[in-house]
Amino acid sequence: MSNIAGFCYFLSNCWANYTQVLPKTITFVACNVNIVGFFIPYQKPTKRYHIRTLSITFQKSNMQQIATAQRLQTVEEYYFSIKLAQIRQMNEAGKAVINLGIGSPDLPPHPSVIAALHQTAQQSNTHGYQSYTGIPALRQAMAAWYWRIYGVELSPDKEILPLMGSKEGIVHISLAYLNPDDTVLVPNPGYPTYTSASQLCQANIVSYPLLAEQQWQPDWAYLEQIDLSRAKIMWVNYPNMPTGANANLQLFEKLVAFAHQHQLLLVNDNPYSQILNPSPMSIFQVDGAKEVALELNSLSKSYNMAGWRVGMLCGNATALQNVLKVKSNMDSGMFLGIQQAAIQALQLPQTWQEQQDKIYTERRQKAYQIVATLGCSHDPQQTGMFVWAKLPDSITNATQFVDHILEQAHVFITPGSIFGSEGSRYIRLSLCSTAETFETALQRIQQLL
Repeated sequence: MSNIAGFCYFLSNCWANYTQVLPKTITFVACNVNIVGFFIPYQKPTKRYHIRTLSITFQKSNMQQIATAQRLQTVEEYYFSIKLAQIRQMNEAGKAVINLGIGSPDLPPHPSVIAALHQTAQQSNTHGYQSYTGIPALRQAMAAWYWRIYGVELSPDKEILPLMGSKEGIVHISLAYLNPDDTVLVPNPGYPTYTSASQLCQANIVSYPLLAEQQWQPDWAYLEQIDLSRAKIMWVNYPNMPTGANANLQLFEKLVAFAHQHQLLLVNDNPYSQILNPSPMSIFQVDGAKEVALELNSLSKSYNMAGWRVGMLCGNATALQNVLKVKSNMDSGMFLGIQQAAIQALQLPQTWQEQQDKIYTERRQKAYQIVATLGCSHDPQQTGMFVWAKLPDSITNATQFVDHILEQAHVFITPGSIFGSEGSRYIRLSLCSTAETFETALQRIQQLL
């Protein structure tokens, strides 16, 4: 019997057992419900008594005494989740915080993309569950897009798996391949989800350095001298986030050869290749890559569809089937309207991206002014939708530095330390705010300094 059902049964017995005034206070023990006041206007047909005032106290839940899974002891709440809560409180207090920290595009999708969603949603037969692998037209559009952007041929039936955002793909891949105590190679600095997903699988994390003096490529000397006997997955991310460093064919060739040599699953996370990047690349431009590599891609950044959750996993057919075993137990397919909208986005001409880059270029110039005002240096060759800047020697703690700016200037900037120890001397600015907002942020920081 549920707590509420049990409570109602208790009240009915009260009517049967009490022939005089019901006590004004009743204590009812329940696990998960806490009700401190109640009013029931009810009269039993055979009696004239009814409850006018009833104060009921439920015992507090002992949920805190139920132990969580050990895997949760290895992960913490996502940094941006914590900071967004702080920013929300500051805004409620009238601080009007400017958020230059999070890479969530503020621009809308193309009107034709929204129209495709609207048109599909208006149809009466489009609201049911969809295939775990997406409709054939979506996979075909993804394959055509890969050929047009990267010159890479993929089978839409075997080598593409649509995802509800590429972030879920990181977890799906980890669950499909990692056993406790397997080793995972994670870039430092790098996207924190590579680490947290591996930790949730109780794998061992080996953080390999990316070297600033080598354009944020892996420290190969370090990788060659560590024990890789239990290594299972190697995460790479080019164009790189947070550094904005781009890859070249020689780097991808070296990564693929390294994966072959050590029998690793190499996964390139590739959501930024379309933004401020004149030469988009895919790991599959390397011969033999499909034998050892997978690649994640996304419409979130390039097509301003972050909240729509559309991504893709590409590569070896057998590996995709293994990932599908996990995915099919986690979701029930992507809404058809979103799939149709994604098809429209993937078919947009290159002029769409050129227009987006023009906007981001103007914003990036404003971001460069901010980092210069803060005494930071940056690489003008970086790509993607962020600006990665090195702190001056006078700043010893990036987290304290950005917290000071947030508290005093009401501007939120991301500390590079959240991406790993190699980012501890850096900050990251998102380009997902208007040029006017950047100008206001610059003025606030100038006033603070």
